[in-house]
Amino acid sequence: MQRSNPIRLATRRSPLALWQANWVADQLRRHEIATELVLLTSQGDTDQAPIDGTRGVGFFTKRIQQALLDDEADIAVHSLKDLPTEPQPEFHLAAIPPRAAVADCLISRDGSDFWQLPAGARIGTGSRRRCSQLLYHRGDLRVSPIRGNVQSRLQKLHAGDFDAIVLAEAGLTRLEMTEHTGQPFPLTMMLPAPGQGALGIETRADAETVRKVAALLDDPVTRAAVTAERTLLSHLSGGCLAPIAALSTPQGRTLHLKAVVLSADGRTQLAHQASGAIDRAAQLGVEVAERLLHHGAAALIAAAR
Repeated sequence: MQRSNPIRLATRRSPLALWQANWVADQLRRHEIATELVLLTSQGDTDQAPIDGTRGVGFFTKRIQQALLDDEADIAVHSLKDLPTEPQPEFHLAAIPPRAAVADCLISRDGSDFWQLPAGARIGTGSRRRCSQLLYHRGDLRVSPIRGNVQSRLQKLHAGDFDAIVLAEAGLTRLEMTEHTGQPFPLTMMLPAPGQGALGIETRADAETVRKVAALLDDPVTRAAVTAERTLLSHLSGGCLAPIAALSTPQGRTLHLKAVVLSADGRTQLAHQASGAIDRAAQLGVEVAERLLHHGAAALIAAAR
């Protein structure tokens, strides 16, 4: 498939966002598709205040999406976990490539693992999901917000601002910063955000030719897995900031979905899991969400806002 003009890929300027966009560009070049990057700055890159429920949705994605509408770019490259789940008819999620690692990692200043951290240790994370799960296991910890890219967060750790921080394993691996990987949390202890470790390649809904080009990178199994997770998140009306975690694991033609909803202080955790056919991923997400709602998830989510 060839085009006379390069495909323009919109991306944020952070090192991880640039890695992701360059990876997409490399994959398209394998299909003889020429590309060029359009470097943009999102609100989330300039506003370093803690993200809350009134100002966080689309924090990292709106500027990139606007580039599609303004014909600055043909394709937007997102971390899928940052992309809102609410329907946006002007856009089309054209491809979800194979997923990377989904775990979260604890990186401590002195090499301690999670259970070795001293009482009252200060942990840095910008995620309510991570915060609640940390406190669920150790209520003595002091969990504080941290913002910035991977490199700046590591600098704050080594400067002594925190005893440990939590980062996504996928980001560390993609940036080849495996010397900082630290201790990956077991998935039985710390579930990821819906869509964590996956990329979302988005186009305008009416851009049929570009949609076909982007679709070359789609992985149907990964799409099914994250569809279950994102449908669950949408059905819970949680948004990307609520203390909700989920992971869908493909096994042949079956998906196994596990999800938790927590209180902000981590003292209460609701969990449910179920399996279903891989071609009914959305229905599986709804099923697990309904069970969580039946047991009181809505109140926990509302209280965390």
